[in-house]
Amino acid sequence: MSSSSNNDSKPLGEQELRIAANQFSNELKAVASKIGELELQLDEHNLVIKTMSPMSDDRKCFRLINGVLVERTVKEVLPALKMNQEGIASTIEQLTLQYKAKDKEFSDFRTKHHIRIASSA
Repeated sequence: MSSSSNNDSKPLGEQELRIAANQFSNELKAVASKIGELELQLDEHNLVIKTMSPMSDDRKCFRLINGVLVERTVKEVLPALKMNQEGIASTIEQLTLQYKAKDKEFSDFRTKHHIRIASSA
């Protein structure tokens, strides 16, 4: 706590503000990129689950696990896919909350220090 109170009382220079703003921006971009990547994985899981659901439980299928293609049945693979799908969705939720919190923190920082972001257009 003492370090944050020291930072609050000491005004930041223009260079320090620029570095902090860039750091916030980079963190937001990284989280947004990860969310996008996970949403693609979720879409792939949804597609595979939708395709496999009407199939017979004893039908043969193949699954890539750590770079190794293994033969399984729909009955074995479908529950694992659904569990992965739920995990990915949960992670997306957590990252979205993290993104919103970081965005609010950045917005508060910009307001406190009267920072305007110039558009690059």
